[in-house]
Amino acid sequence: MATRINKYLSEVGFCSRRVADRLIEEGKVTINGQISQIGAKVEEGDQVEVKGQRIEKSTKQKKTYLAFNKPVGIVCTTDTKVEPDNVIDFIKYPIRVFPVGRLDKLSEGLILLTNDGDIVNKILRARNNHEKEYIVKVNRPINSDFIQSMSNGVEILNTITKNCIVKQLGPKKFKIILTQGLNRQIRRMCESLGYRVNSLRRIRIMNIKLDVPTGKYRELTKEELIELNGLLKNSSKTYD
Repeated sequence: MATRINKYLSEVGFCSRRVADRLIEEGKVTINGQISQIGAKVEEGDQVEVKGQRIEKSTKQKKTYLAFNKPVGIVCTTDTKVEPDNVIDFIKYPIRVFPVGRLDKLSEGLILLTNDGDIVNKILRARNNHEKEYIVKVNRPINSDFIQSMSNGVEILNTITKNCIVKQLGPKKFKIILTQGLNRQIRRMCESLGYRVNSLRRIRIMNIKLDVPTGKYRELTKEELIELNGLLKNSSKTYD
């Protein structure tokens, strides 16, 4: 049975469908020696390569789910040649995993890593409205107007951010719960209101909480996976 190339790469645990599409667009994926196009299909017996590396279903690994406390300075990418301070080289996990979404280089905290492409797409798809929680410190005192503005939506990237939950924790510190994942969203929201983020730490993704020291990781528990899959039950695999 033929399988779309992005799904194939996701199913064998090479990368998420989103990353697969980017690799295809960059001309780095071949099928039987021919550069693949978006939407191309893989038949049984076809030879698939990414950047010259042979990818086979026989390489499929047991599904792995990790919770990692990313330090500041580590980049959430699987491209180890481009970024020397990348998450893959940092954790040195014995099988190939890839990050679920991103935390920018200056941010820290919880990032999930897995070789399960379907769960990546379900968590990341914006319309599935899955919560991510952050603790943020800014460069000057905040007030109720700041909290209200952040909660009700801020204009960034030619759009208005979705309503979200924001709670002040200190003179320059607040908690924010997002269901969106725009590029550098919290930093851009703060900048739009005249503030600069001094530190940003993600402490929760859906039901998974940050509970390991900086730079360490652990496998998700059976109970966490059961609850996570329950939350994802009605989520679409297709991404925006």
